[in-house]
Amino acid sequence: MGDRQTDTIEHFSPLKKKLQKLGSWVVRLASNSNVIDTTSGFRAYSRDAAMRINVVSDYTYTLETIIEAGRKKTAIENVPIRTNEKLRESRLFKSMWGYIKKSASTIIRTYSMYRPLKVFLSLGLAMFSIGFLIGVRYLYFLFNGQGDGHIQSLILASILITTGFQLGMFGLLADAIMANRKINDEMLYRMKKLQYDNFREKNMKSEYLLDEVATSKDE
Repeated sequence: MGDRQTDTIEHFSPLKKKLQKLGSWVVRLASNSNVIDTTSGFRAYSRDAAMRINVVSDYTYTLETIIEAGRKKTAIENVPIRTNEKLRESRLFKSMWGYIKKSASTIIRTYSMYRPLKVFLSLGLAMFSIGFLIGVRYLYFLFNGQGDGHIQSLILASILITTGFQLGMFGLLADAIMANRKINDEMLYRMKKLQYDNFREKNMKSEYLLDEVATSKDE
């Protein structure tokens, strides 16, 4: 990963520098990695790492590949680099806030793909807990003879508890799907590796034949 050392980039505003640091910190948490400049597009991949990464986002690969590599425990190294002056506006996004919104959705979606049980169970537990507390509040008023005026609380508690339970079930289902995704990723990696090995073998044979032809002509 090329570390652009964003604090030293003159055409970056103070706000953009702070947002870069905040975004990089969030991505480090999501990816469990030590990447310094997460939005940097200056990267070099080993052949094996490139074959193991599968990009599904239509927006940008920069964040998704870091989270995927981190969650697959791929080694990542930070390399300090320098950048040129700004020559034009970005073609990827029209405004900083638009980029933040799309980047946030990419981070959440990618993290959910690799930690679905944690995401859905956390959301489900939060919803269930809020619904439970509202239900306890309703029971308090009910036992004090004021239950008729708090039917809305009972309805809301029921909805939240049911939703929390459903999110927990979704988490279990998504976790099973993630296990199947790991198998598919491994199969895809082996297919890529097999295709590359076959391609390399054909190239080596072609080079050998060309050498043979050149040798025979010289003779």
